Amino acid sequence: MAKKEKKPKDEMSFLDHLEELRWVLVKSSAAVVLMGIVSYFFADYIFEELIFGPTDPSFVTYRFFCDASHYLGFADSICITELNFIIQNTEMEGQVNVFVWICITTGFILAFPYILWQFWKFISPALYEKERKGARVFIFVASILFFLGVLFGYYVIVPMSVNFLATFSISSIVKNQFTIASYISMVKTAVIASGLFFELPVIIYFLTKLGVVGPAFLRKYRKYAVVIVLIVAAVVTPPDVISQVTVAVPMLLIYEGSIWISVIVEKNKKRNEQISSRI
Repeated sequence: MAKKEKKPKDEMSFLDHLEELRWVLVKSSAAVVLMGIVSYFFADYIFEELIFGPTDPSFVTYRFFCDASHYLGFADSICITELNFIIQNTEMEGQVNVFVWICITTGFILAFPYILWQFWKFISPALYEKERKGARVFIFVASILFFLGVLFGYYVIVPMSVNFLATFSISSIVKNQFTIASYISMVKTAVIASGLFFELPVIIYFLTKLGVVGPAFLRKYRKYAVVIVLIVAAVVTPPDVISQVTVAVPMLLIYEGSIWISVIVEKNKKRNEQISSRI
């Protein structure tokens, strides 16, 4: 029986593209599961040192802000010496669910470069030959941005959120006793959301290539972006200027970097159009 030949990408039907996308999702999911299994063998370190690290007043972020407070002459104004709350499990299968979801989340983070590679293979036929040759650069840059975002979420947003929520109280009668599900949800959301937000320059690159957005659009809505970033910084941080600036500045720099990338892409598009019109 003759082997079925694979159709060229430019001759594939809509259903063929869906089939390709299905395999991209299958391979990406398999990579997440595989990395999740690998993380199982490091579960003790992941939970004791990473997941619950921000619950310890001696966590590196808290020490950094305390040192910064002394350096700036604020004495112990933002030093954290106690986090008065407990984390409890209130459901029979609660800790099992947490264990599984942390393994999956860790698997997603570790497998992210491979997932990028799979999606790059899927969209690359729609790009120019020169752009397809930049696969390694794209995957490297996008992966670095994602991991930087994950680190930013873990070392900045998570400890500030923990500190703020653990010390916030509407009355001395109410004691903070958080469920493990709510704590893990906060950690996962902060880390993954931050990692994906740091992918904004990459997203803007492709949206500009497609003509969906441009520098003018991003500049027009810059003031709204600034307001949103400041609101987010105010919500996830304690009510002090240093903490809010620490969260807001990197996010604003990411947005400004996205505008700069959009400008470059638009200039290259116009240059290519001019060259094509002369031929």
